[in-house]
This record gives sequence, C-alpha cells and structure tokens, in this order.
Amino acid sequence: MAGLAEIIAAGRGERPADILIRGGRVLDLVTGDLVETDVAILGDTIVGVFEPGYTAARVIDATGCVLVPGFIDTHLHIESSMVTPYEFDRCVTPRGVTTAICDPHEIANVCGIEGIRYFLDASARTVMDIRVQISSCVPSTHMETTGARLEVADLLPLKGHPRSIGLAEFMNYPGVIHRDPGALAKLQAWRGAHVDGHCPLLTGRDLNAYIAAGIRTEHEATSAAEAMEKLRKGMRVLIREGSVSKDLHALAPVLTERHSPYLCFCTDDRNPLDIAEHGHLDYVIRTAIALGAPPLAVYRAASLSAAEAFGLKDRGLIAPGKRADIVVLDSLEGCHARTVLCGGVVAEPETFAGREIIAPVARHSVKARRVVAADFRTAGNRAETPVIGVIPGKIITEHLTEAIPPQDGDKRPDTARDLVKIAVLERHGKNGNLATGFVRGFGLQRGAIASTVCHDHHNIAVVGVDYADMALAANRLGEIEGGFVVVAGGEVLAEVALPVAGLMSLEPFEAVEAALRRLRAAAAGLGVVLEEPFLQLAFLALPVIPHLKITDHGMVDVDRFEVIA
Repeated sequence: MAGLAEIIAAGRGERPADILIRGGRVLDLVTGDLVETDVAILGDTIVGVFEPGYTAARVIDATGCVLVPGFIDTHLHIESSMVTPYEFDRCVTPRGVTTAICDPHEIANVCGIEGIRYFLDASARTVMDIRVQISSCVPSTHMETTGARLEVADLLPLKGHPRSIGLAEFMNYPGVIHRDPGALAKLQAWRGAHVDGHCPLLTGRDLNAYIAAGIRTEHEATSAAEAMEKLRKGMRVLIREGSVSKDLHALAPVLTERHSPYLCFCTDDRNPLDIAEHGHLDYVIRTAIALGAPPLAVYRAASLSAAEAFGLKDRGLIAPGKRADIVVLDSLEGCHARTVLCGGVVAEPETFAGREIIAPVARHSVKARRVVAADFRTAGNRAETPVIGVIPGKIITEHLTEAIPPQDGDKRPDTARDLVKIAVLERHGKNGNLATGFVRGFGLQRGAIASTVCHDHHNIAVVGVDYADMALAANRLGEIEGGFVVVAGGEVLAEVALPVAGLMSLEPFEAVEAALRRLRAAAAGLGVVLEEPFLQLAFLALPVIPHLKITDHGMVDVDRFEVIA
C-alpha cells in the first residue's frame, strides 16, 4: 500500500503512477457525463483522472472502451455457486465484480461458527474484496433441524472483525415484529451498525416496525409496488436476479435516475450454469439496460449506490482517493469486461494462481440415517391434502389444496395431475426426522431427484415418483458427502458431489459446470420441466418464504408461521 505522501505526489504528477489506463472514456456516476480521460493508479488507489500528463510504469490501452467503477454484489451466498470462495473469485471477478457482500449462513447452518470463520479467513486471500456479514438467523426458524444454532453470545466475538460488515439478513421477520427475545438480543447487539433485511411481502405497520428495528437493506421485493413502499420508508432495495429468484423484470420500472441512489443489485443465489451461460452482475446490468433502465441509474446501482448503502466510502467512483476497482468495458450496453482491476491489481490468470489457499472445513457432514422405500409413505385419513405449488422464477410458492385419497394407508403420487412426493430427511445426525408431502410444478414422470442444498438447514430434500428411487437417492447423498443425485429404475443416472458441508465442490468451476449440465439433462429425461430444478427444490424447504414449505418437522404454513398438524 502506497504511503499518503506518495499518493499526493502521484496525484500532482510529481512521480510516476504504477498503472495508467489510457484512451478510454470514464462514466462519471455523479454528473452522468462520459469523459475521455486517462486514469492514474498508485498501489490500490486512484490518484489522477480528468487531467492530462500522467505517466506510469505500466500502461493499459483502453482505446474505444468505457471505464466504470467495479461492480458490488450487495447480497449473496457464495455457497450457492457450489464452489469454494476461491473458485467463485476466479470465475466472477473477470466479469467485473470487485466487491461481494456475502452471508455464509448456508455453511453456518451445517457447522456453525467454524463455517463463518472459514469465509472470513478465505476472504482475506481473494482477488476481489469479499466482505462477510455475520449470519443472524441460524437456524432461520424453530421449525427445522440444523447442524448448529447460533445465539448472540456465539456471534459477538466476530463483531468488529476486519472482514465483517454488519449483521446478515434477518430472516425471522415474525420474530422481529413480535419481539422474540433472541431476535431482539441480536438486533440490540448490532444496533447502529449495518443490519441487512429479509421481509418478503411485509407491508403496512408491520413493515414500519421491522424497519424501525434498525434494518436498512432488503432484497425480497418481487413487485414494483412492494419496492416502492420499502423505498418510501427509507429502506434501500437490493434488486435481485438469481438463478431461481428473478425479480429484475418486475422491478425494472423502479430503476430510474431519481430512485437509483437507494437501489442496488444482488444475485443472492446464482449457480455455475447461469454464471457460465449468462453472466453475473454483468448480466444483470445489460439486461436492465435492455429493459429500458437509464444506463446512469443502472451503473449507479451497480457500484456507487451499493457502496453508499453499506458504508464502503472508499469505492464506487472513478475519482482521486478511491480504491482502484475499475472495469474496462466494450460498451455500457454490452457490459462485457475486457480488463478488471481490484484494488489496483489486474485480475489475470497469474493473479489468481498466486493466492494463498486455506483448507476447507465441514467435510463428512452428511450423517443421515439410511432410509428404505416404506419411509416415504404418507399416512392420512382425509383426501384433502396441502400441496406446495411451485412458481417458476420465484421462491414464493402457492399453498394449494388437492384431493389425494389414501390407498392402503398411503397417499400416492399422481403424475397425471403433476402431484409428486416431496420429503425432507434430517442429515446432521440429530434426530433422524423425515417428513413427507406433495408438490406440483416439477413435471416429474419417473424416478427421483435429491439434494443436500436445502435452504437454510441443508437437510436432504427428495422429490420423486418411485419410493425405492427416493430411498436410493437419499442414501447415495450420504455416500458422496452431499450434493445432487438423479435416480431412476434403481440406478444413479447423474450426480454432483459437494463434499464441503454438502454445499460446495472442491473441483474447478469449469468441472462443476460440466457436471451440472449432465445433471440437468438427466433430470429433464425424467420429465422435469423446471429450468433450475435443484435450486427450486432447495427453496421449497425454507420456512421464511411464503406461502407453503416443508422441513424435517413437516409441512409449514408460512403465513401462520406454524407446522401443519
């Protein structure tokens, strides 16, 4: 890091800079002007812009290109990329993401504080700047079994860690508005610091109460009306475009120059296939512009507004004194990165090769009991049955009711009506719970699919037509340390092993992407019609997203916040 005197001298042109980006046009996110200028960098700091005459040891030719500040993903779970933080860094940074604000509550639900510390330690060794929010809701509710439970006393030692940036999404919004003592203790401990939110469809006085608790940002708005109410009440809205939750089209009308200071972008959960095929925040940016949002509003949301929202005053602009997070683009509309700098370091292959890699944690975390076909029977005397209705592109579900008459004491799948069995099996070695129910929307005609990526408790979730195949799929996940499995006719057709907490692979990003393509094709071969069936499956077990979900405790009416008897 350059000293202050050196920075001042370089800013005055009295000494050479380290890097000079020459010949491009800079998008000024304050005025909206697009100005042809060189950019001088010393160490990790921008020292000169909008003035001629700078020299440097290394010159990067940006002729014909546009320079914008590095993109900031304001809310994501890196575990959902299915690779380690290092592989996430290697595949996403070259696309222009220079800061990622992550919540490691996926791994924390499996192995507790050890998982959060892994992300804190790894984040100090990546090219991009990963900031870690301290997971607030492990577990998310009382209606699920997790591998760990974190109370305020467990979290406080991490407060103030140099890599942390506040308290992560407070998913237990009923606990906030009804003043649960555990929820209040965590909010009180972080009072005055940044607290991230999670309150889907919350409105009126309940929303007022939630925001009044000190919660500043929120990523669950799925309509323009919901986003506008949250904006009016002073909450910064993080527009999400993940692999399952795709809210950009619905919220694009809100993305104006007037609103952009209070809008940001996030991906939340984005898998390797979407990243490889479409992109990351670069995809969100070019899609927003294609939908008609003003480029100035879009690029503000991607960097400056995000930096301001999370108190990162050192970035978000290409201006003197700011951190040298810069993306050299082909065009504002195309948003294809040609060169990316993170803190003055060019993100190129040798940069990633030079990182220190720390050992992963939470190996051998799948401790589920072995199951047999009969375990997946669903008893009941009444034909009237609650059914989870999948809404493609949303993690919100419908609470349906269908007549499924029991036969020989069991309610059977009915593929003609797209009513297939769903089950959640506790896998942390705590109680062996197994709950069954029904789901509509997969289109499954035979076999079963199963996953240990099962938000946020990450038990084993299985969807199937054949009980023996469901048992084989669940048991196979224990043998491969977790991941995804597709089974039919008593045979494993495809699988992806995720041995780090049952969530992340130790393979390179490219290998995981290729394996996921085979997995998706195998699932489609069973009749599955969903574009991202495994991520969609994962969210069917999250009891803080309306309206009907399932955990190892049973079917959950989220609106009533209770397990259905």
